[in-house]
Amino acid sequence: MSSRLNFDDGDQTNMPRIMTFRPSYEEFKNFSAYIEYMESRGAHRAGLAKIIPPVEWTPRKSGYDIENINMTIPPPICQVVTGAHGVYQQINIQQRRQMTLRQFMEKANSELHQTPRHIDYDDLERKYWKNITYIAPLYAADVKGTLSDEDLDVWNIGHLDTILNLVNTDYGIEIDGVNTAYLYFGMWKSSFAWHTEDMDLYSINYLHFGAPKTWYAIPPAYGRRLEKLANRTFAENYQECNAYLRHKMTMISPKVLRQNNIPYNKITQEAGEIMITFPFGYHAGFNHGFNGAESTNFASKRWIEYGKRASICKCRTDMVKISMETFVRRFQPERYENWLKGEDFGCHPEEPGKMCAAAPPTINEYHIKEKSCQPSKSKDGTPQKRGCSLADMNAESNAEDDKASVSSCSSANLKQVMVKLRKLPSNWPTAQQADSDSAAAPSTSAPSSNKEKYDFNSIAVVRVKRMWNALPCTEQGTNLLTNGVVKNTKRMRFQTKVLTLDDED
Repeated sequence: MSSRLNFDDGDQTNMPRIMTFRPSYEEFKNFSAYIEYMESRGAHRAGLAKIIPPVEWTPRKSGYDIENINMTIPPPICQVVTGAHGVYQQINIQQRRQMTLRQFMEKANSELHQTPRHIDYDDLERKYWKNITYIAPLYAADVKGTLSDEDLDVWNIGHLDTILNLVNTDYGIEIDGVNTAYLYFGMWKSSFAWHTEDMDLYSINYLHFGAPKTWYAIPPAYGRRLEKLANRTFAENYQECNAYLRHKMTMISPKVLRQNNIPYNKITQEAGEIMITFPFGYHAGFNHGFNGAESTNFASKRWIEYGKRASICKCRTDMVKISMETFVRRFQPERYENWLKGEDFGCHPEEPGKMCAAAPPTINEYHIKEKSCQPSKSKDGTPQKRGCSLADMNAESNAEDDKASVSSCSSANLKQVMVKLRKLPSNWPTAQQADSDSAAAPSTSAPSSNKEKYDFNSIAVVRVKRMWNALPCTEQGTNLLTNGVVKNTKRMRFQTKVLTLDDED
C-alpha cells in the first residue's frame, strides 16, 4: 500500500513514488547486481523500495513456530512517547530483565498490548497516531543474531557481499547491525523514529514473520526539508547537537509533514517481503503487532560520496563512525590527496547546487598500519557493538600501588588512567587514622577485638581521593565518588578523569 498526498504542484508532479520489484530467482541471485538494476530504474529517488522475493527463496526452511525457536531476547526497550499535535519525542527505556521469544510474544498478544480492531491499514494508522502517547510498547530492537539458515547463500542478510565488507577486510572490525545482522521483534505501536542509516548507508529489512510494518519515507532530494523542520521544532536539541536526528528520538506525523510541504510516501511491508532504504533516505514507521524482522546495512560505490558528507553526531560516544579512508583510497584515488587535505570540493549528491569541501579524515579510529599505535581491533578480535564509536580503548596502562600511570595513543589522543588497590589487611586502621598526618603506614598492631569491623569503603575513599588529587590533569575536575558501598564495578567515573580499580588477591 502506498499513497500520494497533496503538496505544492511542483512537488506533486516531480515526487518519486516507492517502487515494488518482483524478481525471478535468476535475477535475484546476484545481490549487488540487482540493487544496481533497481537504481537504474530510479528506485533510489524515493529513498525506499519494496522487493517481493521469488517463491524459490526460502531463508528459513524450518519455519517460524515460536515453540521451536529457542531464543532469549536481551532486555527490550520500553518506548515512552511525549508530545502533542503531531510532534513527539520518543524515549527508549532499557528494561531490567531479558525475555524468551515466547514470553515476548505473550506480552505482545496480551490484552494491554494487542493490536486494536481496525477496518484496514488506514484505520490502524489513525489509531496509531491518536494513541501514540498511551500505553508504552516494548521493542526488542538490535538483537544480535539471525533467523536465516546458515547455508543460505542467496541474499543472506548476515553475509551480503558489498564494499562495506572492506571495513572488516582492511581494518578487521565488525560493527554489530552494520556489517552483521540484527533482529527486531516488535509489537503493536513499537516504532522507529525518523532517521537515516548510520553514515547514510543503505539498509535491508526482511520481515520473517508476523504482523506488517508501516513505513514512511521521504525522497532523499527532500531530506533537507525534514531536517529544517525538525531543527525549528526541536531548536533546543539542535543547539546541543546539529545531528540529533541520529539519536532516533524524533517523531513527526504525516499531518505535520503535509502542513510543511514535505513530500513523503507510505507503504506497508507484509511478512516475507524485503524493504531497501537508500542513502540519505529518511524513514520512520511502526509495527502492527507481534513480528520478527532481520536487518543490516550495506554499501555501493554510489554511497561513497554520501558517506564522505554524512552528518556525524559528536555528543554521544556510542554513535557509529566509519572511516572513509579505504573507500576513497580504493574507489576515488584521484581525489584521495585532496580529501586528506580537506580540499575535496564537490556537492552533496542531494544538493547539486551547493559546493563545499568533503570533511577530511579526523581521528583514524582504525589505526592504519603506518600509525605507531597498536590497532584497535585485530581481525580475530571481538565484534564491535553497533552504536559504539570506534575509538581505541585498548591502550595499555601499567600502575604500581598508590600510583597512577597515564598511557595515551598519539592518533587517538585518548588517556585512560589505571589505578590498582590492594585488598586491605584485617588490621588496617580506620579512615580517620589513615587520613591523619601520623598515619603514614598501616598499623602493625592487631585490633583490640576480633568482632571489630573496619570501614573498608571509608579507607578506600581516602586513598582514592589522595590519588585523585595527584593525577596529572589540567583541570581540577569534580570528585563524584560517593561514600556509599560500590558494588560489582571496577570503574568509577569523574568529570575529567577515569579511574579503573583493579583488585588484587
